[in-house]
Amino acid sequence: MNPDAVNVTMKSKPTILTLVKKDLLLEIRQQYTIYGILLYIASTTFVVYLIMGEPEDHVWNALFWIIQLFVCVNAVAKSFLQENRGRMLYFYSIAGPRDFVLSKLLFNMVLMMVMSLLGLAVFTVLLGNPLNNALQFVGIAFLGGISLGMVFTFLAAIAAKAQQQNALMAILGFPIIIPQLMLLMKLSQTAFSAVVQDSLLQIVLLLTGLDLMVAVLAVILFPFLWKD
Repeated sequence: MNPDAVNVTMKSKPTILTLVKKDLLLEIRQQYTIYGILLYIASTTFVVYLIMGEPEDHVWNALFWIIQLFVCVNAVAKSFLQENRGRMLYFYSIAGPRDFVLSKLLFNMVLMMVMSLLGLAVFTVLLGNPLNNALQFVGIAFLGGISLGMVFTFLAAIAAKAQQQNALMAILGFPIIIPQLMLLMKLSQTAFSAVVQDSLLQIVLLLTGLDLMVAVLAVILFPFLWKD
């Protein structure tokens, strides 16, 4: 079988990092995808700037996470949807399901961390910088990118087996992602205040626990989807 994949030297059973490298090389080859996402971030933020100028703190915070949500849908949801049947059969013959899904989770986590940083940079340039603790917000943006990336990677793995992938992504994603977005907005609100809140660590631990739960569910459930 000669699948449409990048020429990555793989051993009899490729490691997780080898599969991550494969996804990275695909993204480098398909640069229009990254440029399209960057254009989406810049154009959406610019439209917000034209309408609202420099918004208030809570509006700035809400808009940032809303845009990050749609960026995640466009950037991460395609991770499984772009894999055709022939390529999936090829990966089935050389890699285990757990290594495969963990590589997707890891790659999309890193991708969303980069997109979160770029989105924050564009927001700061166009909509001002109302943050009292910019470094703290960067850390929260990284945590949010990891959370969004993991959830939508898991949902994309499920939706890839259905015929109406996009519709299924929206149906499954809405009830799952809303609690995470609420926690992220509440957590990031602390970066706008000079006072350190006692609940900060609890929210971080809760988000981390949710991320670990998604990873465990992906490792447990994906092998059953893999065999389908």
